[in-house]
Amino acid sequence: MEIAYFDPNETLEREQLEEIQLAKLKDLLRQVMDSNPFYQRKLGAAGFKDAEGIRSLSDLSQLPFTIKEEFVADQAANPPFGTNLTFPLERYIKFHQTSGTTGTPLRWLDTDDSWDWWARCWAAVLCAAGVGPNDRIFFAFSFGPFIGFWSGFEGARKIGALALPGGGMDSRQRLYFLMENQASVLISTPSYALRLADVAKEEGLDLAKSGIQRTIHAGEPGACILATKRRIETLWGAKCFDHAGATEVGAFGFECAVQPGGVHLNEGEFIVEVIDPGTDSSADRGELVITNLGRAGMPVIRYRTGDLVHLDRVPCDCGRGFVRIQGGIIGRLDDMLIVRGVNIFPSSLENIVRGFAEIVEYRVKVIREREMDEMLIEIEVEGVSPDAIAQALINESKVRIGLRPQVTVVPPDTLPRFELKANRVFDCRGEEGH
Repeated sequence: MEIAYFDPNETLEREQLEEIQLAKLKDLLRQVMDSNPFYQRKLGAAGFKDAEGIRSLSDLSQLPFTIKEEFVADQAANPPFGTNLTFPLERYIKFHQTSGTTGTPLRWLDTDDSWDWWARCWAAVLCAAGVGPNDRIFFAFSFGPFIGFWSGFEGARKIGALALPGGGMDSRQRLYFLMENQASVLISTPSYALRLADVAKEEGLDLAKSGIQRTIHAGEPGACILATKRRIETLWGAKCFDHAGATEVGAFGFECAVQPGGVHLNEGEFIVEVIDPGTDSSADRGELVITNLGRAGMPVIRYRTGDLVHLDRVPCDCGRGFVRIQGGIIGRLDDMLIVRGVNIFPSSLENIVRGFAEIVEYRVKVIREREMDEMLIEIEVEGVSPDAIAQALINESKVRIGLRPQVTVVPPDTLPRFELKANRVFDCRGEEGH
């Protein structure tokens, strides 16, 4: 088993790690309370006066949570960047914007120091996957304003690996480019890794002989969904790794060589909490709350991510002291569907569908028909018995989630493909006629 660490903090004992976290937290709060209008108002209204009021990590609970809607409202009232700015605008050198898949996009800025912090966080992601100076990393994304893998590109520089940009190319061009330049690592969304595999088949290319040894994925759940992970590994003949992050938060999680072992939360650069979303009390299964410690220019403090996770505190065989989340991010709390009294996350549906190698792509719709909720699944099937696959999917769904969906086989290339975040599940019950 190949084990590599980017930061010595990864292997510290808990007491030492918490001392470092506390020192970083107090330093962050000093800067914020000195000159960040957003958090001066927010923390001041909660009765917080200065960083000396934080004597231990447990004191963090005295501070209020932050939610995305506060940043959205602040940027709307103070365009274009809002007031969560600790330094004058001339200190900022990087602009990114959230994808907007869950509402109004957020604009986010980084100083030179915080951009270097981003790179260090991604370097930890790469090292945990066993990537090093001898690797050539192909970044299969378009390099737009969504942060995507911009920071991963910087992380490659930190570890001395060769970064190969995939912007301005279609899928076919990317495949030939990564093969001609002998890339050993693919970085993309999990959906796009599967899309590239489809195109490779059309081109008669054997990805198992492409030279790719590792694939690292972010942007959406998938690489920690076992059925999806196995499919990617089979198609690419490579080891698949998951990574968790967000534009406004940072690159906070990574998968190590011990698999399946969940996703480590980078506690050297973040303080992580998990709360019951109903009571806001501490829990091992619930909503992930994050405070980043190296992004003073535009920080998040006790930020409710909306991500559902299950903490695993058992020490990992890789030697890291960081806690893990079982199975990566289970799903977003606002993405959960309740269908006939059954709670369903898109990741649960993906785990079922990806268990069928014959299903190339899929789309799920939940509708209301004659006052009853119905789940409709469209699938593209490769092979000679599409009806049998559809029936098998119906049966498997009934067993795994307790619902019997309506499954329709559609012609090849009917359903959309995705380069960045995939959107395959739609709740149509509020639409006219449903």
